[in-house]
Amino acid sequence: MKIKIIGGGLAGCEAAWQIAKFGGSVELYEMKPRKKTPAHKTDMLAELVCSNSFKAARVNSSAGLLKEEMRRLGSLLMECADKSTVAAGGALAVDRDVFSGMVTHKIKNCDKITVVEEEISEIPEGDVVIIATGPLTSENLAENIKERFGGSLSFFDAAAPIVTADSIDMNSAFTASRYGKGDGDDYINCPMNKEEYEIFWNELVHAERTPLHGVDIQNPKVYEGCMPIEVMAQRGEDTIRFGPMKPVGLIDPRTNHRPWAVLQLRKENAYGSMYNLVGFQTNLKFGEQKRVFGLIPALKNAEFVRYGVMHRNTFIDSPRILNADFSCRSNPNLFFAGQLTGVEGYMESGASGLIAGRNAASLLGLCGKLVPPKYTMIGALCNYISDESVKNFQPMGANFGVMPPLEEHIRDKQLRATAYAQRALNFYEEMSNNEDNS
Repeated sequence: MKIKIIGGGLAGCEAAWQIAKFGGSVELYEMKPRKKTPAHKTDMLAELVCSNSFKAARVNSSAGLLKEEMRRLGSLLMECADKSTVAAGGALAVDRDVFSGMVTHKIKNCDKITVVEEEISEIPEGDVVIIATGPLTSENLAENIKERFGGSLSFFDAAAPIVTADSIDMNSAFTASRYGKGDGDDYINCPMNKEEYEIFWNELVHAERTPLHGVDIQNPKVYEGCMPIEVMAQRGEDTIRFGPMKPVGLIDPRTNHRPWAVLQLRKENAYGSMYNLVGFQTNLKFGEQKRVFGLIPALKNAEFVRYGVMHRNTFIDSPRILNADFSCRSNPNLFFAGQLTGVEGYMESGASGLIAGRNAASLLGLCGKLVPPKYTMIGALCNYISDESVKNFQPMGANFGVMPPLEEHIRDKQLRATAYAQRALNFYEEMSNNEDNS
């Protein structure tokens, strides 16, 4: 019996790999290249449509802990991510094409996985199925899910622009990582003085935006983690200066002082030929992006290889629909995974695919059921999406707040984070020891 997976994004690929790893056969349905969403640009599986960063790398951070837990569970995504890194200070960022290419190669060359390039418009009946179609689920399937489960929720997500390296004015920029983390030159920093920043801010909040059909363009419902820079700027003149443009931990070598505001640029590929405007997700019209972002001195002649875009994200009301193993309460053979479940972030999506895949495989007797305990980061996310006490369900990424508190109160933030991480990793150590002894 083949398990059917709908969607070849991060969650779908991770789920397929986990099933195949335990000897199961998979049919992975992906509508590309026949049909693409507005956010997808390549024909590859596991395409990164927004940032190329998987967030913090250190294990004593919530994002870093999530990734380490995935490594210990044999994640395909983490294997490929660790082999396609680009310098990003304390973050794990990847060359997006190398990463997606690696995942695509692994999936398409696995003899247990058959990739079917076909759009699925209805949930298949009578099979073990994982729906991992992501936040841009095609209209027909989204309607079918809505009919089956009584509606879905949606919000809007945004991506940041990318510029060419050789078009950045390095006479107006400097290389450094905040607080000297990483190799010291992982980011290109674009400083602004007070006057330059005030002009930029004023133009940003008054710039023309791309219309969003069916929503209030001035106040669209957006996820806080991907707030368009122009929407954030409307909250006050200093909001982005204490957010994505914060200058703390950076000294401009030309002045030996901390700038008034700083835009950081992060490598998009291993060659360092393209850079992402960190934290500058936007819905401005393309011409406005070039004009307004060009007011930042280092970007006055910037060549944009990709402008920022905003798109609809859809997710189901998981606490009313899903169990902690990502199976449906109304049908144990039907699983959901990825951002469609309300987990927010690349690796959060991958982790949900890992759990859904393992548990789908367990239905066929290929492996044991796996739902990590709530004191692990993966287990905490499993609990969050299935917690019926959550009434106003919203997308959630990895954070220590979704984990049970420590028995001992630790005042120091770093020591507290380390304690959270160690408590979680102890579970995987025990799990590994038990597997070795069985």
